[in-house]
Amino acid sequence: MEKDWEVFLDPYVQAVGELKVKLRGIRKQYRKQNLSSPIEFVTGRVKPVDSILKKAALRGVNMDKLEEEMQDIAGLRVMVQFVEDIMSVVKILRKRQDFSIIQERDYISNKKSSGYRSYHIVLDYPVETIDGRKNIMVEIQIRTLAMNFWATIEHSLNYKYNGEFPEELKIRLERSAEIAYKLDEEMSEIREEIIEAQRIYDPGVRKSIDVLGNQDDDDLMRT
Repeated sequence: MEKDWEVFLDPYVQAVGELKVKLRGIRKQYRKQNLSSPIEFVTGRVKPVDSILKKAALRGVNMDKLEEEMQDIAGLRVMVQFVEDIMSVVKILRKRQDFSIIQERDYISNKKSSGYRSYHIVLDYPVETIDGRKNIMVEIQIRTLAMNFWATIEHSLNYKYNGEFPEELKIRLERSAEIAYKLDEEMSEIREEIIEAQRIYDPGVRKSIDVLGNQDDDDLMRT
């Protein structure tokens, strides 16, 4: 029997929508109290069917086992300004009572050989449907803007070369990953100066973004 993908993916779409609202709500609470939010913006997506099929074939996942074995059908990215903010977000998520954390993968302290850095958290998230509660897995990636820039470029190139990068390109990507991380380190050194400047310069702009809710509705996650 052919899988009804719309029915299958509906709970994932619902989970992404709910979590985006909740995470943006955290950011608003910080800003309403005139505090620096560790969350800069949030994006989310449900993996397209062709990507699900490609990944399942690559990893030998049976179609009947997708819910149990594929953790990132529903995915969100939380972007932060500073490396220190990553663990602040992780601690916030650990305290939540509306979902359970089933796995954490720290690619900040333990970067991948490619140079990739990010912090991944896999949630067991309950979705209320007309047929009752359904628990699904959701992956949240937490990274700085610099890390996200590098990862987005690397992902595009990975599709072009199917993971088999020419040696010179591989070396350049690894080098650029270190440059991106060096940028993060430099920004951390002047973190307090930056935060103070932002409070002085753009409080009205940041509040209007929160009210309108359009600034980070760009859902550009494709991985």
